[in-house]
Amino acid sequence: MTAGLLVTGGTGYLGSEILRRAPAVGTWLTREPTRRGDWLRLDVRDSAAVRRELERLRPAVVIHTAYRQDDHASTVDGAAAVAEAAAAVEARLVHISSDVIFDGTKPGPYTEEDRSNPITDYGRAKAEAEGAVGAAHPGALLVRTSLIYGGPEPSRHERVACEAAQGRGGMIFFEDELRSPVMVGDLAAALLELADGEEAGILHVAGADTVSRYEFAVLLAQTHGLSGERILRSRLAGSGQVRPANCALDSSRARALLRTRLRGVLEFAAGAGRPPP
Repeated sequence: MTAGLLVTGGTGYLGSEILRRAPAVGTWLTREPTRRGDWLRLDVRDSAAVRRELERLRPAVVIHTAYRQDDHASTVDGAAAVAEAAAAVEARLVHISSDVIFDGTKPGPYTEEDRSNPITDYGRAKAEAEGAVGAAHPGALLVRTSLIYGGPEPSRHERVACEAAQGRGGMIFFEDELRSPVMVGDLAAALLELADGEEAGILHVAGADTVSRYEFAVLLAQTHGLSGERILRSRLAGSGQVRPANCALDSSRARALLRTRLRGVLEFAAGAGRPPP
């Protein structure tokens, strides 16, 4: 791995997995760091502080994972601040984006050439962040990914699925809402590999399988030794909820570039079997 790696959002689910695999400086926003190592308290919304710290550290690579789904400033202004500072110190930037920048109306998986058209506040923020990063750092790599799971600790998706399988939480999962979930270890390995490369622009890096949110929940529950029979299901169509129905990503370009294999959730479920969290 290239020397001089800075990972924003190092206490997050993805950021912590990247740091587990590579020596780096990790940043966090408000929480104390959860493990020993080199940590930097950095509010990505503070552009002056971001610029000052990157000029001090002068990392060769920045992997920007920090965001808050309910905070437009963290997601958009933070991305712009990191991109501007990374460009100023000539650091390679790998920015993490999302599949929800699409409206979900396409019949098949979305490619990098498909136009973004978000229909949720979070999707609009992630699309705006992509634009800000591209403008500030034209050489950046914008990695769109999907639902993340499968780390040393259960992800939020795994915890919710296990609660639903035990009849707790009251969560309903849609049978017609499609995603391409990715194992956090595969995604982290792919990002570290891409950080060492020169690829720029947009790249989809997601799992090999397209599954519904309901099927995903059942599979995750089963990997933790639980039956999915009690998981509640419904259909997004007619529910009145505004969210994209199909956010499946075509990651064929990434698979051709990477040595890292982007496994699907069906393979994960077939080989897993962990106790409930």
